[in-house]
Amino acid sequence: MLSQTGAILGILELDEGLQPDSYSSAPREGSLINPTTFGRPVITEMVEGALAEVVIRGDTSLETACVAAAVRLVERGASVIAADCGFLIRHQAAISAAVDVPVITSSLLLIPSLLRQLGLRKKLAILTADSRHLSDDLLGIQDVVDRERVVVGGIEGSVYMRNALARPFVPTDVDQIEHEVGDRIARLRAQHSEIAILLFECTGFPIVAKALRRKTGLPIYDITDLCKLTLSTVVNPDLI
Repeated sequence: MLSQTGAILGILELDEGLQPDSYSSAPREGSLINPTTFGRPVITEMVEGALAEVVIRGDTSLETACVAAAVRLVERGASVIAADCGFLIRHQAAISAAVDVPVITSSLLLIPSLLRQLGLRKKLAILTADSRHLSDDLLGIQDVVDRERVVVGGIEGSVYMRNALARPFVPTDVDQIEHEVGDRIARLRAQHSEIAILLFECTGFPIVAKALRRKTGLPIYDITDLCKLTLSTVVNPDLI
């Protein structure tokens, strides 16, 4: 059943050389592009040139394409703009300035709030697709003490990442994703016993969040949680 707010989620899709509907017509349970995840419509617009490796590595030339896609989403009725890769947080400011709806490009926007949920001796662990490119400027942490309470682990070199970077895009089995992300979590916890909350940067990880919450016993946040929170606060202007 759709929410009574009538809010529509607009998603900036990566450019995989496919039309978005051709690979989102049967989205997985809990995924960002599955309308049942939010109980409301989801619409997408492809960001031209936003191949996964380009977005992860960082390319300032994508900013114009990101803004253009966000504007198209708003024109189609999007009440909130999200993105299908947490690394698009690099363009958060430009997109926010271009549209008059909430913009949540990445789960990394949750970091300040999550740190304040924890005691000073506890740590937040961020699980990312590629830790080599998750630089400090993307974390948005100004305080040195807070930065020391954040640990980062990536699954670069994994089957999931090899498939994600393949052309054309190759879907990865859910069990494989759960294994790879779960193994990285276990290794991080072995190194940092103070970890008390997990944050998934990668938008491909929410489909295994429920299973890994059960396995780890820890709170896990991802982009779908931020989307649900934001969507619950807005109303489709057509219903006002």
